Parts: sequence; C-alpha cells; structure tokens
Amino acid sequence: MDQSKNEFTLRELNRQFSPDVNPLIESTTIATKRRYVRAGRGKDLVDPMTGEVSVVSTIHTVEERDDAEFVKVFAEGVRAMYDLSRTGMRVFQAILNEYQNTRMSGGFADTIYLHWFDKGLNGQDLGMSEATFHRGFKELLVNRFLWPRGPSMYWINPALFFKGDRVALITEYRRKKPNVALSMKEE
Repeated sequence: MDQSKNEFTLRELNRQFSPDVNPLIESTTIATKRRYVRAGRGKDLVDPMTGEVSVVSTIHTVEERDDAEFVKVFAEGVRAMYDLSRTGMRVFQAILNEYQNTRMSGGFADTIYLHWFDKGLNGQDLGMSEATFHRGFKELLVNRFLWPRGPSMYWINPALFFKGDRVALITEYRRKKPNVALSMKEE
C-alpha cells in the first residue's frame, strides 16, 4: 500500500498489526507541507569525562526557508539559546544582515566592519538610537558573538555568523535528578 497516511481511515490504521516487531524502533521520516520530521532512538552517547552512558531519543525536523526567512529564523533561534534581550536581538539581526553582504575571502568572512554613522549601522537606519544600539552591541560582545580586531573592525564567531545554506539549532532536554538532600529529609 503506498497511500499517504492521511488517506487511511482510523479503522484501517488500527488494523495494521505488527505483533512480533515494533516498526517504530527504526528511525522514520515523515514529510509534511514545509518540513521533514525524523524521529528515532539515537545511539548511546558516552560522556568522556565521567564515562556515563546515556541513550538519547531524537526528533529532528528539516524545514526549507527562503533567504530572508532563513536569516530571521536562524537569528530567532540564536536569540532563544543565548537569552538575548529584544535590543540584543535587533542588533544581532542588523549585524547578521551586514555580514550577509560582506565579501568573502578564502571561502569565508572572518571579520566585519561596523561603524555607527548617519543615525545607523554603516549608514543604514535601524530605527533605534545610538545608545540603544550600543546597549545591544555590548550584549553581543559580552556573549562573544563578536570580538574587537581594530577600530570599527570585529572578528566574528563563525558558529553564529556564516553564509551556509543550513543550520541545526539543537536543544537537549534532560530530566532533573531528584535532590538527594530533600529525599533524605522526607524519610
């Protein structure tokens, strides 16, 4: 049967028995309108520091975006991971847009020219005051998005500024371990 999953009735789906083998053990890929969703049990991971072995379940989605939307989604993901303020996010987005226009040498651009003039970044109006820009810019420096190379010239963090066509933003969720001191008091 090569019907898509939406063409089956619930009754038909419930009749597709597999009494001997769990078909969900193997990784599966499901195509939706704008993305692919892959789910499966990951490989055992070993922490090299502690030797602890852990199994990681993985749900991985792949979405295609146009250029403008790609940059926006990437910036939003970075904002969430670094807990940037709204101002820090706006400045990061503006610098990311500048970076996209920076000429590459040797296959990448490792520095960027940033100067505030004519009420904007490199002369481009950002809709914010210079003081607001500097507040957000400081946040990026503190979080090591950029590092001063010289006057108005900054090294970029290549993990946060790139010109590739794909990015994976990974968030790992771990269960909290019970507080040993708390459980001892309860006994």
